[in-house]
Amino acid sequence: MLKVVKFGGSSLSCAQQFEKVKNIVLSDPQRKIVVCSALGKRDKEDTKITDLLYILHAHLKYSVPYQDIWDMIYNRFVGVRDELKITYDIKADLDSLKGELNKNMSQDYLVSRGEYLTSKLMAAYIGYTFVDAQELLRYNYDGKLDDILTEKNVKLAFSKYEKIVVPGFYGAFPNNSVKLLSRGGSDVTGAILSKCLNVSVYENWTDVSGILAADPRIVKNPQSIKEVTYAELRELSYMGASVLHEETVFPVQELNIPINIRNTNDPNNPGTMILNECKDDSNIVTGIAGKKDFYSFNVFKDHMSDKVGFLRKALQVFESYDVSIEHVPSGIDSFSVVVAGSQVEKYKYEIVTDLKRNLDCQVSVETDLALVATVGRNMAKRSGVCAKIFNALGNEKINVRLLAQGPSELNIIIGVSADDYDKTISALYESLVR
Repeated sequence: MLKVVKFGGSSLSCAQQFEKVKNIVLSDPQRKIVVCSALGKRDKEDTKITDLLYILHAHLKYSVPYQDIWDMIYNRFVGVRDELKITYDIKADLDSLKGELNKNMSQDYLVSRGEYLTSKLMAAYIGYTFVDAQELLRYNYDGKLDDILTEKNVKLAFSKYEKIVVPGFYGAFPNNSVKLLSRGGSDVTGAILSKCLNVSVYENWTDVSGILAADPRIVKNPQSIKEVTYAELRELSYMGASVLHEETVFPVQELNIPINIRNTNDPNNPGTMILNECKDDSNIVTGIAGKKDFYSFNVFKDHMSDKVGFLRKALQVFESYDVSIEHVPSGIDSFSVVVAGSQVEKYKYEIVTDLKRNLDCQVSVETDLALVATVGRNMAKRSGVCAKIFNALGNEKINVRLLAQGPSELNIIIGVSADDYDKTISALYESLVR
């Protein structure tokens, strides 16, 4: 049995959090591979080390004085070391880094030092061996992971040291220059290491006790989800439920490695298990999530359904503007193309013009649309789910402007006015989950 454990920035924000992490890691001998994010926020007013490093790079690039920013970074790291009496000479590494600072410095390299220094602190603190992610995660110049070389490197490092701490968020190109992952990429680092070593479970430690069934900013004290499938998680994440980086699932799903979302501040809570298949069928709905700022381009033309290629021509208009399509609900003489507002805001008038010219049709645009997804693997087995949805929304006098359901019957998506967004999520949660 072997576990990869990843700790996010909130779990590594200060000396007290480091102590919690040490207790968690050393309490289970299976936790032999530790992945660290950079020091996170200590409170709401604080700034993440990663953000400070991005700011520092901008100051360097535009020749703006940066000593105050540097002092903040320096004092955060040295403060943790001193408070915990860690023997690692982090001052030497910080002084070396300061000597490298210049306006042409690689942003990827500078920002990656947050994870690098945090992981070196943690390795020294818990008595594990630090292994740089540059030596393990190798990427081709097109940005794709070199799976074969990466797996070879990871297995070699683990067999050599057995207990290792690896920085998240970055790897290296063939020339050994740092390749930074997208924000939240430490989740992906942990997933890649889990796949390479085919571990029994990938534990992702954060500041919440698993995945919540709804947004706690909208629903008061939503319940945690005990089990969720990879497919359900993808649906919830796509619709705005941000717990894991969206690319985290793919490496571990191939080998059916479970992901366990845990809370560093409540380590006895079992959290949420993410699996290929779940046995728990007690809840009809797993979770509810949504997003605002969608546009709906509504196309009308008599006898449209008789015209071959009509829909294709419409979608080609959106393709010409490099716009991704979210949903295409349709009728006999009409259909709607629903897209993210951020993708079309600059081009909405041009798109309308092109649709009218290419299709000889009428077009209207709605710009205040929100989408809310009701997600659950058990919905397909139960009757009356849609009735409950419409009844809950009807009681709140919420008008449904769009309805879509995937072929897997894993989710039901409704479109409502953006003004009704919060009310919709609350109503559905009370009716279907609580």
